[in-house]
Amino acid sequence: MYKTNKKFIIAFMILIIIFSIGYYFYNQKDGGEIFSYNDGLDKNAINNTEKNLEVKEKMIKVHVAGYVINPGVLELPVESRISDAIEEAGGLTEEADISKINLAYLIEDGMKIYIPNHTEIEEEKNMNTSEIKEEEYINESSGLRNEEISGTENKKNEKININTATQKDLETLPGIGSATALKIISYRNENGKFKDIEDIKNVKGIGDSKFENIKNLICVK
Repeated sequence: MYKTNKKFIIAFMILIIIFSIGYYFYNQKDGGEIFSYNDGLDKNAINNTEKNLEVKEKMIKVHVAGYVINPGVLELPVESRISDAIEEAGGLTEEADISKINLAYLIEDGMKIYIPNHTEIEEEKNMNTSEIKEEEYINESSGLRNEEISGTENKKNEKININTATQKDLETLPGIGSATALKIISYRNENGKFKDIEDIKNVKGIGDSKFENIKNLICVK
């Protein structure tokens, strides 16, 4: 009888030991799964941070000038259109005229967009030419070579001498596109140097309104 009880006690203790070992390893397994889950959360957080940085890097800056509510340099997502830039600038003023602007134009980093007014568009219509291009109001500067950028930096605070300015120089003025720049040069070649900055209004396509926008940026020498 004593031996039987002893065997029973030993068997019972063995079962307790086996159960304890099994419980320990079961908890270790759970802990491993929990750790793995938390590790997954950390990786997700890192991935989200990387995505946010990628989105931030895919922003561009453009200069919106002319007849918008808040003109200036704006930051927009890549593949934005002119319509997006106008919206970001607070929308159009009452004087704005976008009849010659392609609102679906895909903008690029470093671009300058000029929004004209009704008077400027009417002056364009009255010119003796049917060539009115959207480039009149869009200036892309992102393609400048390094030496050109350096030259531009040196001249950015200088007024443009309309008696010697090149076509590219003239196109940096608000509202002056390639067609108008060529007309200025042609007028200068045919009539001699401008004696006063107001003489530029003798060039077809440059009326009082456009002159007001550029008068503080030009000079004669």
